[in-house]
Amino acid sequence: MRDYRRASSYAALNGKSILITGGTGSFGQRFIEKILSEAAPARVVVFSRDEFKQFEMQQNLAFGRHPALRYFIGDVRDADRLDLAMRGIDTVVHAAALKHVPAAEYNPFECIRTNVHGAENVVRAALRAKVGRVLALSTDKAVNPINLYGASKLAADKIFIAANHLSGNDDVRFSVVRYGNVIGSRGSVVPMFRRLLAEGATELPVTDERMTRFWITLTQGVDFVVDCLATMKGCEILVPKIPSMRITDLARAMAPGLPLRTIGIRPGEKLHEALITRDDARLTLELEDRYIVKPSFAMWDPSIDYGGKPVPEDFHYESGDNAEWLDADGLNTLFDKGHI
Repeated sequence: MRDYRRASSYAALNGKSILITGGTGSFGQRFIEKILSEAAPARVVVFSRDEFKQFEMQQNLAFGRHPALRYFIGDVRDADRLDLAMRGIDTVVHAAALKHVPAAEYNPFECIRTNVHGAENVVRAALRAKVGRVLALSTDKAVNPINLYGASKLAADKIFIAANHLSGNDDVRFSVVRYGNVIGSRGSVVPMFRRLLAEGATELPVTDERMTRFWITLTQGVDFVVDCLATMKGCEILVPKIPSMRITDLARAMAPGLPLRTIGIRPGEKLHEALITRDDARLTLELEDRYIVKPSFAMWDPSIDYGGKPVPEDFHYESGDNAEWLDADGLNTLFDKGHI
């Protein structure tokens, strides 16, 4: 799997004041751990609504009491609290979201309030505080969404991209990073399989034998986000090149010889996910390790050089026909290296 780490990108965070919403999540904790170990930020603000997770973070992580860290209890639904948190901030990473697909389907009002209204609040607070760069984390489920979580994240993506037209001459720039499932994160299938195996399971449940997903490690995701913070122009969607894996191959890699039981696709799930659609091909540029989806607004500066080359007109980036695949040996290598 690709290495997105660039020392120069981490160095660009030296002396910066950084706020991360949803900072106690899987991504937030790894992000904070890495920037504190590889850069020298002036201040890192952990913005989240769960005081117990913040307490655990302070107690259990090697960097939890780092002098640059600030713990700020708040919810992205609360615009006034975001205003207070963003005072003096240079860089925002927006990772807060309600991400559980069935929970979003069952609690639509809550999903919209956090994922859509929360995105608007982050944008407004960043504009008021004149934050330099805002990078929002998105998901493959925002592409041709069939569930509320994906639809809410698509709306959030649109909000962040359009925010560039509200910043005027304040030099506040907004971009979006979009990638697939994070191997080993709290919401992924890997911890569930591990728990079942530890409990002595005699079979592993899979939703559908045909199902594929894009996969990225937590460390890769953090490195990619840090690099995008250093290189983003504003208004673009940045997509890393990552491998696909069949859910059956994942299960068999973790439990060789154990039978699999098909339980059916959950409401709102797809067989295959997409990161870029054919409709976006005309706006998409290919670089060595990523794709960039340019903004469609005619008013946006056409002279901005994103680098890369245009993709073919019929291009699409879907997990089911990806050119790059993660097999059992590759997954076990990631396990052995401690990346998961």
